[in-house]
Amino acid sequence: MSWTDTLPTVRGKLLLNEQLAPYTWFRVGGAADALFIPADEDDLIDFLKALPEDVPVYTFGVGSNLIVRDGGMPGVVIRLAGRAWGQVVADGLTVTAGAGALDSMVARASAKAGIAGLEFYAGIPGSIGGALTMNAGCYGSETKDVLVSARGVNRKGEKVQMTVDQFGYTYRHANAPADIIWIEATYQGTADEPEAVAARIAEITARREKTQPIREKTGGSTFKNPEGHSSWKLVDEAGWRGKLFKMTGGGAKFSELHSNFMINPGEATAADLEGLGETVRQDVFSKTGVQLSWEIKRIGRPG
Repeated sequence: MSWTDTLPTVRGKLLLNEQLAPYTWFRVGGAADALFIPADEDDLIDFLKALPEDVPVYTFGVGSNLIVRDGGMPGVVIRLAGRAWGQVVADGLTVTAGAGALDSMVARASAKAGIAGLEFYAGIPGSIGGALTMNAGCYGSETKDVLVSARGVNRKGEKVQMTVDQFGYTYRHANAPADIIWIEATYQGTADEPEAVAARIAEITARREKTQPIREKTGGSTFKNPEGHSSWKLVDEAGWRGKLFKMTGGGAKFSELHSNFMINPGEATAADLEGLGETVRQDVFSKTGVQLSWEIKRIGRPG
C-alpha cells in the first residue's frame, strides 16, 4: 500500500499526480505525488498532524520565482490559494496579510489606508509567504524593513510565531526553520496621504512594465546581485541576452528587455531553463571570476 492511499480526509482540495506546470509562472515542470490546497488554517493543521512524518512537504504560493523540474515533486506540495489565504487588513499603521496574498495587493491595500513603506511590494511578482521566506525586496527596500512578525505552522502541525529579529534576515535569505508554512504576516508602516502612496506605487509599476518582461513566462530576477556587481550586466556582457539555449525542449533564453530575467519563449522544459542558468553561471565565472548565485528556486526530480 502506498502512502497516498492513507492520506487524511480534508475540506480543501487534495489531488494526486497533479501536474504543477500550470501553477508556476514559467509553465514548466512535472507532477506532484499529491497537491493539497487547504480550505483554511485548521484544515492545514489537521492534515499535517495526520500526515506520516516521512512524507516530504513543500509549500509554494503563486510559483513566481520557481522552477519545478520535469520529474515532478515527491511527497505533498501545499499551495496556499484562495480567499482564506489572501486577506489583507489595515489597522492604524499596521497591515496584516495572509500568506497567499499577492505582494502587489498588499501594496495597494496599504496605499488605500494611507500607510507608506510597503510601496516596493508593487514591484515584486509573488505572494507574502514567499516574501517572508526570501526577504523579498526591490528598489532599495526589503521585507525586513517593514515586517513586525509572522505566524505559521511547522511540519508537525504546531503553531509558530516569530518577530522580524528572529528571522535573521540577510540579502534574499532568512534563517527561519525551513519547515515552517507561513500563515500571515504583520507589517508596520508610516502615515502618508493615500494619493501620495498610490502615486509612488504607480511609478514603480510603470518602471517595472518598461524595464521587465512581465508579459512573458518568466520567474523574476534569476540571479542575486553579487556584492559590487549587477547580475543583469554580467549576463549581458557575457553575451547571453536574447540567446536561445536548448537541452530537452524548445529552449529558454534571457530576455532582450532585462538580461537577468530568464523566459520560456514557448515550449521550454525545466531542463532548458535550469541548464541555461547553470551554463550562464559557468560562463560568467570563467570570464570574470564572479560567482552568480540563483535567486530562483529549483525544486523536484530531474526529468
